[in-house]
Amino acid sequence: MLLSEEFYRDLIDNIDVGVYFVDKDRKIIFWSKGAERITGYGAVEVLDHGCADNILVHVDDEGNALCTVTCPLASTVVDGNDRRAEVYLHHKEGHRIPVTVTVAPIRNNEGDVIGAVETFRDNSTGLAENIVLQELRKAASLDPLTELLNRRFLETKLQASIEELRRHGMAFGIIFGDIDRFKEINDTYGHIAGDAVLQMVARTLSGNIRAYDLVARWGGEEFLLVIAHVTGKALIKIANKLRTLVKNSFVERDGRIISVSVTMGATMATPEDTIESLVKRADGLMYAGKMSGRNCVIHDV
Repeated sequence: MLLSEEFYRDLIDNIDVGVYFVDKDRKIIFWSKGAERITGYGAVEVLDHGCADNILVHVDDEGNALCTVTCPLASTVVDGNDRRAEVYLHHKEGHRIPVTVTVAPIRNNEGDVIGAVETFRDNSTGLAENIVLQELRKAASLDPLTELLNRRFLETKLQASIEELRRHGMAFGIIFGDIDRFKEINDTYGHIAGDAVLQMVARTLSGNIRAYDLVARWGGEEFLLVIAHVTGKALIKIANKLRTLVKNSFVERDGRIISVSVTMGATMATPEDTIESLVKRADGLMYAGKMSGRNCVIHDV
């Protein structure tokens, strides 16, 4: 049975991954409904544009811009080899989403490479739109602007983590982060833009932590993360990854790109800690980072 092009298009549009095709010049010629759902960009916004034109803007976990350096798609167009990579794409609302991308060449009847197809799957581990999120809403445990856990709820979880550390030796660390020069964002672009920046940072943080880690809006432009089952070395690595992803996120307002950085303090909990002593220590490390130039991770491990 010969199936129509429309059948295959509908099939691609209904799978749970993003799919797009590019030609030899990396101009986007097909953009699936899954790609729209994951990135926030509609087909009308991306078709006939180059894939690096402020659309996906892939970076790795060190913040390297892959679209201009080691782009898997561009490499496949050149050599015709399949590729797979773990990268972070730019969502239309500004935040970074972790995705697994798979790239394959498109060939003509003579076997020449005439383009490439990329599929990508959202690997976010945040709380977005699942049963847990709905229950947390009912319990008034979320910050209404960022949809992160609120301070009161995280304090309860933090106390439980300290008790587990004392009783069972279950190590954990915390990361205290603060958006750099946030007042300047509000003063320059207005509070609506400031809210968009807060949401962007919140989604980048929540989407790029492990399923059993927690992140809350602690107050204003401050965020607190509880990182479970971790060593000091791993805690620093996680903090630096998150800092880098925030730095490489951006929102657009009135044709202007707004990006921010965060300064972070990271510390491991001890059995002698209280919530107050643990948070105070991480806050002090973060403040030291502000004094040393911002956009850094200061730790004591």
